[in-house]
Amino acid sequence: MTKKGKAWVYKDDVDTDVIIPARYLNTTDAQELSVHCMEDIDESFAKNVKEGDIIIAGENFGCGSSREHAPIAIKASGISVVIAKSFARIFFRNAINIGLPILENSVIADETDAGDEIEVNLDSGEIKNLTKNKTYQTTPFPKSIQEMVEVGGLINYTQKKLGIK
Repeated sequence: MTKKGKAWVYKDDVDTDVIIPARYLNTTDAQELSVHCMEDIDESFAKNVKEGDIIIAGENFGCGSSREHAPIAIKASGISVVIAKSFARIFFRNAINIGLPILENSVIADETDAGDEIEVNLDSGEIKNLTKNKTYQTTPFPKSIQEMVEVGGLINYTQKKLGIK
């Protein structure tokens, strides 16, 4: 599966409180959460993000509280994949559980500018910065995790495996 979009670039330690501020946690509506996604770190994000865009970040993306609202807000905003140097462990698991593709790469965040056109092949782990004509590699997820992401997360994956859906 290939994803292609404009890069939104952030530094290290983007925590769940700036991904979706606590003052908006009184709802579980994904679209409502997306309206406030990243607003405390980037006021332009929710207004300008387009379906398919890609977040690229530094170390420890998604640190802080364990709220799954954070990956839900990101996914509902239209982001197709998040690439970071590293992820907080609970954010990593929450993202997979809701079907948000995430990849780790130690170099791309240092070589990408906001607005660069990025293409990601989730099957092979190949990441291309089309603007700068650079290619990066990451380890792709096992097929079962790729399938989980493709069907929209753990609940859909489990229902599919049980023949419920």
